[in-house]
Amino acid sequence: MLLDFIHEAQLDRVGCFQYSPVKGARANDLPNHVADELKQERWERFMALQQEISAAKLQTKIGKTIEILIDEVDADGAIGRSSADAPEIDGRVFLEGAIELSPGDFVEAEVTAADDYDLWAG
Repeated sequence: MLLDFIHEAQLDRVGCFQYSPVKGARANDLPNHVADELKQERWERFMALQQEISAAKLQTKIGKTIEILIDEVDADGAIGRSSADAPEIDGRVFLEGAIELSPGDFVEAEVTAADDYDLWAG
């Protein structure tokens, strides 16, 4: 049912975690815990579906201009994120060769490529 919902909803960003016991949690005392192998298999199916959805959605951004907040700059260029991206959680936007930028800068750039989670812009 969850995979059907994810497929139908086509949410931009979704992640999941495998349950593990947490000190003091009531769920620790419930019977019939799901086997680790089954948790892993379910997690892989969920993440594979969401990866497909993410990749398809990011492909639609190619050719569009987006605003990017620069997070870091190195010898290869700048790395930032769009206003829809949370730092260290969501995808990144790579601006190859944009070494003149500084962290904290906002720039507008056209998306030129995408993969499953990240964008490239110039």
